[in-house]
Amino acid sequence: MSSVSSVSGSGYSPYSVIANGGTYVRAAQGASELAMQERTKQQVGGLEAGSENLTSAGSALKVEDGAMGEVTGYLQSIRELSVKAMNGTMSDSDKKSIQDQIDQYKKGIEDIANNTTYNEKKLLDGTAKDMTVASDANGSSETISGYNMTLESLGIKDFDVTKDFDLKDVDKALDKLSDSRTGAGAKTNGVEYSLSYNSHAALELDGFQMDKEEKNSVDAYQQLKTKQALDAYKTTLQKKQQDDEERKSMMLFA
Repeated sequence: MSSVSSVSGSGYSPYSVIANGGTYVRAAQGASELAMQERTKQQVGGLEAGSENLTSAGSALKVEDGAMGEVTGYLQSIRELSVKAMNGTMSDSDKKSIQDQIDQYKKGIEDIANNTTYNEKKLLDGTAKDMTVASDANGSSETISGYNMTLESLGIKDFDVTKDFDLKDVDKALDKLSDSRTGAGAKTNGVEYSLSYNSHAALELDGFQMDKEEKNSVDAYQQLKTKQALDAYKTTLQKKQQDDEERKSMMLFA
């Protein structure tokens, strides 16, 4: 009885633990348990915030890859037209017509490089350097990169089939683009892995916390039942003592 009374007197109440679904809200209910509960909540919160960051990073990577896919299409078309322009039977007028089409494709590439953005950050004009995103509350992070898909960076700014030209310039641009897409793909895999890990870890921590809260509720219910039984026993003893005292008093006056 004294142990239950001392716990109750310290500010612990099984009623509050049960009412809060096994969640501790005061250190008096269990300082170490409360500290562990808060740490678990912080870890879950950090994982959830990190997942939001990673989702945003994944979206940026998808925007990059989609845009670079369009650049790939333009470059392949430029290469096809360049091969046609290598036909020695073509007139200067024919080559001029081909170059006009190539210039349209080059403009399309430049527009993509200058206008591909995510959250107002340009991704393909060479201004976006490495972007680090926190993936949890413990300092882990993922880094995604911006790329440079401008005509100058690709080496085809002055590419002109009406003059002396080298088809290898277009091939080098395609190789550079392929390398960039491979890098972006690897970054995407890393982000997706981290997202999967965060999801799994958060579920594990939530499950752990739910198990602890269920145990806390069971323990609090058992303590409550014990206290109620002891209180009832104490009341019975007090009633018996009162009855005995009343009988003794009556015997004195008999």
